[in-house]
Amino acid sequence: MLANSRFGRTVPDLTPFQSFFPNPFLILYVKMRVIRAVAALNSGCTVGSRHGVRYFSLGCRIAVNTPSFRAPSFHLESRRLLSGTMSRAAAMSAAEAALKQAKETAAFNMTPEAAAARMSPEESKRLMQVRNIGIAAHIDSGKTTVTERILYYTGRVKAIHEVRGRDGVGAKMDSMELERERGITIQSAATFADWKKKENGVEETYHINLIDTPGHIDFTIEVERAMRVLDGAVMVMCAVSGVQSQTITVDRQMKRYNVPRITFVNKMDRMGSNPFRACEQINNKLKVPAALIQIPIGSEKEFEGVVDLIEMRAIRNEGNRGINVKVSNEIPAELQELAQQKREELIEKLADVDDEMAEIFLDEQIPTNAQIKAAIRRATIGLKFTPVMMGTALADKAVQPMLDAVCDYLPNPTDVTNMALDRSKNEEPAELYPYNSLPFVGLAFKLEENPYGQLTYMRVYQGSLKKGSYLFNSRTDKKVRIPRIVRMHSSEMEDTAEVGAGEICAVFGVECASGDTFTDGKLPYGMSSMFVPDAVMSLSIKPKRSSDADAFSKAMNRFMREDPTFRLHVDSESEETIISGMGELHLDIYVERLRREYKVDCETGQPRVAYRETISKRADFDFLLKRQSGGPGDYARVVGYIEPNEADAEKNKFETKVVGGTIPDKFLSACGKGFQEVCEKGPLLGHMVIGSSMTITDGATHVTDSSDYAFNLATQMAFKKAFSEAGGQVLEPLMKTTITAPSEFQGNILMLMNKRGTIVDTEVGADDFTMVAECSLNAMFGFSSHLRAATQGKGEFSMEFSHYAAAPPHLQKELVAKYQKELDDKRSK
Repeated sequence: MLANSRFGRTVPDLTPFQSFFPNPFLILYVKMRVIRAVAALNSGCTVGSRHGVRYFSLGCRIAVNTPSFRAPSFHLESRRLLSGTMSRAAAMSAAEAALKQAKETAAFNMTPEAAAARMSPEESKRLMQVRNIGIAAHIDSGKTTVTERILYYTGRVKAIHEVRGRDGVGAKMDSMELERERGITIQSAATFADWKKKENGVEETYHINLIDTPGHIDFTIEVERAMRVLDGAVMVMCAVSGVQSQTITVDRQMKRYNVPRITFVNKMDRMGSNPFRACEQINNKLKVPAALIQIPIGSEKEFEGVVDLIEMRAIRNEGNRGINVKVSNEIPAELQELAQQKREELIEKLADVDDEMAEIFLDEQIPTNAQIKAAIRRATIGLKFTPVMMGTALADKAVQPMLDAVCDYLPNPTDVTNMALDRSKNEEPAELYPYNSLPFVGLAFKLEENPYGQLTYMRVYQGSLKKGSYLFNSRTDKKVRIPRIVRMHSSEMEDTAEVGAGEICAVFGVECASGDTFTDGKLPYGMSSMFVPDAVMSLSIKPKRSSDADAFSKAMNRFMREDPTFRLHVDSESEETIISGMGELHLDIYVERLRREYKVDCETGQPRVAYRETISKRADFDFLLKRQSGGPGDYARVVGYIEPNEADAEKNKFETKVVGGTIPDKFLSACGKGFQEVCEKGPLLGHMVIGSSMTITDGATHVTDSSDYAFNLATQMAFKKAFSEAGGQVLEPLMKTTITAPSEFQGNILMLMNKRGTIVDTEVGADDFTMVAECSLNAMFGFSSHLRAATQGKGEFSMEFSHYAAAPPHLQKELVAKYQKELDDKRSK
């Protein structure tokens, strides 16, 4: 054996075999071939390598031509192959072990435990001091005014401007011109601020992401999507009116998305203010355990500040715009007994909802201030309790203690459990953790058209988002680049390079829909979207000038993308464009925006009510469709019955009980589709049919003439024929209407409401009264002008969809006759 310097390997000595190779060049050629073969074997090229196999086969082929050379060549190469195979097996085993270990390490690094262990102290502190909150309340409770004070006291704005201020500037969060004119919030607006709070003598800075939401029920989708992404909320209530209709709606939305809340009773300087009654209403009407953590110093115009029941100290505001907070350990003498009583009530209420406080209470111990605060925080985050504070934002009093309570009692992103749906495991719930080092998951919850393109508001649930990074849309599986990230301050934008987990931001250049989930491609996650209520009102609309058609179409597409409750369709019969929304004000705002933002003047038709049709009793049918038209005809016979759907009055149900195969399965599925199609457009008014059940029990087919189309059509015609026999009727939407007005106008409003619906409840306060009634939506068109006339402009009302109920017989006849006349007119054209 000789050593070869070129390969650094041991090669066979071919000197004994030179006699078999008379030509010296041939021996040299063979030697080179053997060297190459050995090198190939040693390097493992024979395994899965085309070239290695060629070298090996050449060596064998030359050996075969010389019998005396065959044996040593065979033994040599087999020995090399064995040793090479063993070394390769060991190497492959080691590589597999290393790969397995690397995978396990990578998987472990993606676990929340590993991410938490790797988290730096700075990142941990950042998360602990983030608060994502919303301000929500009934109309005119002072949400935007409270938000304006928060921005002023945190230093985000340099001057305070009122919602209906004389300077004409308007509040910072009301950035839309229509909002400033009407004095209402139409779109939710996002901002952020830093609040410096003293804790044990040390000043800590809390980062607050804030969303101001509308109060009108017409813009309820803005509240829905805000609640979907927030960790906590401040529920603002009027000290005079207490719990109102939209307060109940907001409470329902908070419960739907499991949002903890603190309550701020505003307008304490108004005549008739009563925070104790407001707190009692939270317990009784909203069914949420609540207790005061403050009591007022003075009342109505004499309101000075509050007494903190935990620290037992007085808090007052001083200086320009109440910028300075004066804290005194001396409680006014006339309030000491009341303060002690309300503090005991607070501890008792906490003992009902918190186990640790219950133990202290049962042991008849006096809890420390820290224990009370900890119990309030646990119970609030656990959705078992809401602390109640008070103040007056307009008079700049007691807003700062509410900001302290946001930091003390509302959760940070790590306190809230957020779930995604794992699409790789049949949408099994998977928990998300707000750690930067984990794979990115975010939710686009709001879209807004901007001069620079589409602005997408996004909540970052997990991981971090960097400028220039790529994300995947879970719904479309499209890869998108994030060219720009901004933090919103109402309509203003501040660019940022990176946003961490638990934050709210906005991005440009992302084409998506509201409610889309984005990931970095490492996780197959999607997130459940927000609840979108059905539209309750429609009207026809068209541009006055045909030249505005392009701008009209562009505006409609934008509005539908931004607002899931705004819908548009073209009526197939009248060929009119129909827009649908949550109410008269909702649609009126969009018509006005068309005119202002797109310079498109529109003609609108009579508002249309979203009626429904249903049946009231069972009716049997036996329908035969038999038509011949030259070629193959149509033949289908369906037998069965229709009846009210007792299980769910809002949904339809289709069943088959065919025995003996008289109707094949493929035709039964066509029957089911026919039933769905006929329910989309009812026989009486052309509106949707609800609460009906159809059962097919028998039928007949024809060898050549039966088809899917024939059975689909036969089912529709059978349903229409049996509909009148089943007591077909029209349902109209009933609205829960809440009217608030001064007590002197109670008689006028009673007369108004007796014509329109049924009065459910009346609550008379010191100066005004609140009436709750169930009214037909059809009767409420133009009600706002009648209410203004009856109350000298001092009354207000709100409507919320309640349920569907049968319309009065005379109205049903009138509606059916009108619909039939429209059909006859179309046929005659």
